[in-house]
Amino acid sequence: MGTKRKGRELALQALYQLDVTGDSSERALALFWANFEATEPVRAFAGELVRGVLSRRDEIDGLIREAAENWRLERLSQVDLNVLRIAVHELTGPERLPVEIAINEAIEVARRFGTQESAGFVNGVLDQVARRCGVEPQPGAKAVEDDG
Repeated sequence: MGTKRKGRELALQALYQLDVTGDSSERALALFWANFEATEPVRAFAGELVRGVLSRRDEIDGLIREAAENWRLERLSQVDLNVLRIAVHELTGPERLPVEIAINEAIEVARRFGTQESAGFVNGVLDQVARRCGVEPQPGAKAVEDDG
């Protein structure tokens, strides 16, 4: 497993903890980092994702809410919701990932941490987000982990 996949998984765990505790302060985040072992590149990438999601959370949640028709965010599992938040950030944020990679990475993380239905649900919602945001797959692009 590459650095970026590990970073996404660590970011998911951090966002989950912040949601459960209701504390998204830098202090709470520092406490999280102190209790999870990771290499510096993994931790740095995870930190970028967490801060990016937190800084754009209302915008990201709005995109998810629009795409997850008939599903209120409160009904989603915290795991699925945070997998979606990370992927939407990567799809629409300043350093956009190709849609194939962002969706594939989210599906793989959802398979590992979510329920049996999580991967399909995440795929469907992200496909809608990409369409609504005008993010198109690149011709001939492959959905492989981007591990830079």
